[in-house]
Amino acid sequence: MSRRHTTRTATWTNWAGCETAHPTAVLRPETTGAVRDAVLDAARRGRRLKVVGAGHSFSGLAVTDGVLLSLDRLSGVVAVDGPTADRGAEVTFLAGTRLRDVPGLLRPHGLALANQGDVDPQSLAGAVSTGTHGTGLGFTGFAGMVRRFRTVTPDGTVHDCRPGDPLFDLGRVGLGALGVMTEITLAVVPSFVLSAVERAEPLAPLVESFPERCAAVDHLEYYWFPGTDVAHVKTNTRLPADTPTSPVPRWREIVADEAVNNGVFGALCRVMHHAPGLTPAVNRLSARVLAQREFSDHAHDVFVSSRRVRFAEMEYAVPLADAPEVLREVHRVIDGCGEHVGFPVEVRCAGADDVPLSTAHDRDSCYIAVHRYHRDDHRALFRHVEPVLVAAGGRPHWGKIHTLDHEGLLAVHPALADVAELRGRVDPDGMLRNPTVDRIFGL
Repeated sequence: MSRRHTTRTATWTNWAGCETAHPTAVLRPETTGAVRDAVLDAARRGRRLKVVGAGHSFSGLAVTDGVLLSLDRLSGVVAVDGPTADRGAEVTFLAGTRLRDVPGLLRPHGLALANQGDVDPQSLAGAVSTGTHGTGLGFTGFAGMVRRFRTVTPDGTVHDCRPGDPLFDLGRVGLGALGVMTEITLAVVPSFVLSAVERAEPLAPLVESFPERCAAVDHLEYYWFPGTDVAHVKTNTRLPADTPTSPVPRWREIVADEAVNNGVFGALCRVMHHAPGLTPAVNRLSARVLAQREFSDHAHDVFVSSRRVRFAEMEYAVPLADAPEVLREVHRVIDGCGEHVGFPVEVRCAGADDVPLSTAHDRDSCYIAVHRYHRDDHRALFRHVEPVLVAAGGRPHWGKIHTLDHEGLLAVHPALADVAELRGRVDPDGMLRNPTVDRIFGL
């Protein structure tokens, strides 16, 4: 009998604290067989079942009053396949592997993820299923790196999904509605070094040239504090793995990333929460004191930063070619909406991919992420900004907050109809449904 661990009662809350669930049981399976047992048991009892990784999504995709299936004990490398004449190296992971653990697992093999976002607590299954991404026009999000995966559907069948299988073709960004992923095979690359340049630039010319700037470098992103005319720009250039590195000294990293970016910034957010009128002055100060630096290090240590101040987030992907116009309007709306916003807006890019329900499906994309301190009410700010992004044909990040319903999502994701039909076939009894899934699929 496959082992599984059960907690009979629990209260689950996501990282941001904006979603809470009261499942009847929490299961922590350690094998695909144990996942299958849990799925079959839920089917026999007529219970709903949802899967959770790190709980780092801001959306309600994992919320359930039934069985909550944690992937935390499905972690590690299953197989490493070296490059061949017709493909690069591939690595198969257990689906609950945290992104923060992946570099250490790949390093002994001289391999690395091609790209990453700026935080890494997420589970691999969560990152793939919600379309998580980094920045850089030459690279896709995590779902675009997937070469095959294993999943357990609600009837207890274990599927090994490859290109040509509808569960693969339509289900890489599956939103936890098509099955329970237990193994994921990713395309990986040889290890590499990143040379990083972080500096302040005038906002207006950067916005105007953002598509061209993205095309000219490996990785580009910027942060903007509302009410200021300054952008904090991060540019990363890829270098061979044997390039000598010049990392940020540990003492300076502690001061800049821990003391200032987390400790001081967290304290300032608490002050702005209680005294919102101070926000413009704090934003001007923040824009002035952000680190201006150049350094180089192994890729993961440059891509990822510590983010311990909690927030709520909405992010949309708009066509990269339209980015200047959309960004100007977003900045204008935030500055004029009357909300005191102390968290920066983050702007990134990614290359087009072939993944249905990916935010970058068939188009190079600009990602615009709007944040609100977790103790502040995010709804008013997001109500001001979301119409701008929707009018631009924006696609919401599935793991973040948005208000689009099924019809609104169909307008920007034509493949949603095919995914919805597949969902109905693999889960006719609705085991994997919850209110968020129902809103997305029009149920």
